[in-house]
Formats: sequence, C-alpha cells, structure tokens
Amino acid sequence: MSQVVQAPESGAELPSFRSIRGFHVGGSIVELSDAPARSLETVPGLAARASDPNGRHAVGQLYVQHFALVRPARRHPLFLWHGGGMTGCTWEETPDGRPGWHEYFMRAGYDTYVSDAVERGRASWPAQELGGSGQAEHRTIEQAWEQFRIGEPGGGAYPGQQFPADCMPQLARQFVGRWVSNRERAIDAYEELLVRAGPGIVVAHSEGGRLAQSVLQRAPRHFKALVLIEPAGGIEADATALARMAAVPVCVVWGDYFDSSPQWRRYRQLADAWLDGLERAGGSVTRLDLPAMGIAGNSHLPMMDRNNVRVAALVDAWIRGCAD
Repeated sequence: MSQVVQAPESGAELPSFRSIRGFHVGGSIVELSDAPARSLETVPGLAARASDPNGRHAVGQLYVQHFALVRPARRHPLFLWHGGGMTGCTWEETPDGRPGWHEYFMRAGYDTYVSDAVERGRASWPAQELGGSGQAEHRTIEQAWEQFRIGEPGGGAYPGQQFPADCMPQLARQFVGRWVSNRERAIDAYEELLVRAGPGIVVAHSEGGRLAQSVLQRAPRHFKALVLIEPAGGIEADATALARMAAVPVCVVWGDYFDSSPQWRRYRQLADAWLDGLERAGGSVTRLDLPAMGIAGNSHLPMMDRNNVRVAALVDAWIRGCAD
C-alpha cells in the first residue's frame, strides 16, 4: 500500500560516540598460480626486487565502518550501501562541501554502518588476475553527467537541477573502478554483514539497491526496513520469494529528469515491476516520487543535491513510521 509522508523538522546536535571502528566482512582465500613475476623498484636508490603474485590472496570482502553512539535515539542501526563505481564516500560530504546523509542520520540518532563494497575503496583491489572477467570499468565525467541525469554532456545542467553541477570534478574524485562480474561476491558479503550486525534498516543507492533486493530475497529476517534510493533496476522473483520479502517494508525514492534518459526509464520499469510484485504479495511499499510531491530538480544523487537535507528528512520520517 502506498503512502505519502512529510518532512520533519531537523537540526539535532552532533551526537557523542561510544566507538568508531572499521572491519572487513566476507570473502575467501583464493590461490593464484602461473601468473608472471615482475621486477619492481620499490625504494628509490635501491636495486629492484622480484615481485611474485602467485600465492594466496583474500578476495570478495567488503569494508565497513561502524559508528556507535553513546545514546542512540533509534532502536535499529542504519546500513548505508553505495552504488556502482563508488564507495562509502557517497554518504559523506557533498561535492560542494555540505554535510551528507551520514551526518544527517547520525544527528537523527542512528548507529550507522557505512560500507565500501567488494573491490571498492578500503575493501581493497585484488590482483588483476583475480578480479573477474574482463577489465575493470572506470566511469568518466562525461558518462556521469548523463548517467546521473545532471544534464546533457557538453550542454549544461538541466533547468532547475539540484545537483551542484559546477562541482562535477570534485564528484569524479570519488569514482573507483569496478568489475561487473562480481555481483554474487558482493551479495554474499552484504548478507554476512547483516547476519553479523543486523537486523537493521538498509539504505541503498543505485546498484547497491539492486544488490539489496537480492540480499533481502535471501535473508529477509535481517532487515527491519529497506530504503531504495534510485535503484538501478529490479530483480526477478517468484511468488514464494516475494511472499518472504513482503514482510519487510520498502520505500523507494525517485528523482527527476527521467524523460531525458531511456536507460533510466528502463531501470525504473524493472524496479517498479519488483515493487508491484511485493505489493501483490501483501507487502508495504512507499514510493517517494519527488517531482510528483512537488520537489523538482533532483538528480540520481539526491544525497548530494542541494536539497539533500529535505530528502533525507522524508526518508527519516518514513523509517520512524514503520521500523522504529
């Protein structure tokens, strides 16, 4: 059943922390053999040394930073999962220097877990031979301009655009490579994270939203709620799987400018099909279509847009109404 929520007042004080700790979750030890050795000059002024990549490597892990408050105001922790070609930086400071959603939700009283997914950021980058099939993808500024629905490449930002488009070079500093062939490793690691640290509320962006759907299908008992921020598609699920997932309330947030992107219209159709299936199975689905609510101009990155606090407040109000 769909519902509409209103943004609450914001401005809470920065909380005190009980601990801030980082750890790795998931993955396995894999042995590499028959890879060529290299000679590397690792220390200036000293002779080169041999570097042999053959041997055992840790692969498939994700990195998590846990921020535990002295007095959390919310019953369940919040898990922040980023999108494709990005890291947990997604949730930190915006490209133009404003506080991001991580700070907002800490101020709102949540313990938080911020992840760098498999082969991103501090999760570590494995030996090329163990990285999966093909080469890693590296997003360009031109690709981001279009894929994030900020504007036409070379043609300026869309009218009313909420993303600080003049800060695109700063955003690009967050981009990391990715192998698109490691989806199952990422799902495994995220599931292990929730088994270890959950249950809680997962807030997942873009590719992370699609991965979260798969983790939900496997382990719905570890979710208190799922918030999908512009999910890049939806998974296929049969009636039995949808019935299991329907026990978890789901909220989806959509921005603006879908008319400009056939790719994103297709992603949204796939996501809507999955959400429709949850509703038919009796699940609670809330669709925060920002333009339909009179909130115009949001890009694919609402957590970084100029009105990011307003959108975060809508998400926070929904969570408090269904999972607190």
